[in-house]
Amino acid sequence: MTKIKICGLRRMEDIEYVNEFLPDYIGFIFADSKRYVEPSCVKMLIEKLSPEIKTVGVFVNEDINKISEISSMLNLDVIQLHGDENNDYILKLRNEKLREIWKAVSVKNSDDLEKMSKIKADRILLDTYKKGERGGSGESFNWDILASVNCKDIILAGGLNCGNIRNAIQEVRPYMVDVSSGAESDGFKDREKIKKCIEAARRADSAV
Repeated sequence: MTKIKICGLRRMEDIEYVNEFLPDYIGFIFADSKRYVEPSCVKMLIEKLSPEIKTVGVFVNEDINKISEISSMLNLDVIQLHGDENNDYILKLRNEKLREIWKAVSVKNSDDLEKMSKIKADRILLDTYKKGERGGSGESFNWDILASVNCKDIILAGGLNCGNIRNAIQEVRPYMVDVSSGAESDGFKDREKIKKCIEAARRADSAV
């Protein structure tokens, strides 16, 4: 079954929504973003989170010591790197004996897919390239370029919403789909959109 991640949570209402509909993972942004949330706030949010849901911390070119501090304080399940982090950086992060590590790759065309096999992360997240942004743009890339790629371990992000998530799962068959702006209204997580995204993903799995 395809896993589902809802990313960019900031409020107690968001926690209530995900507790109701139970995605597999949720993400908190610890980088320069309109979805940034203070670690101290996340600590309070996680205290109310269903134990069935795993937590992901999203970082961009952050100091490894800072990642270690935050992930330990919050007992994060996953560290997601969304910047220019290389394999040396990932190895140093592993030496901290932290959590599972995901690395995002921004996709413009098929040439960007060549990077995947060289990255020493536990999983690769494919997101849409947009100049000046690090994800959450609400735009998808051309999934056709994944036709020759085995995506069973891939996390698919970029412009996913309740209207296209079913097609995304059936066409790409990723390990996980990652929804951020597609589960929002006016910049905040929307209960009905979260519900519809998760329902659409579950229906897609039953049809595959």
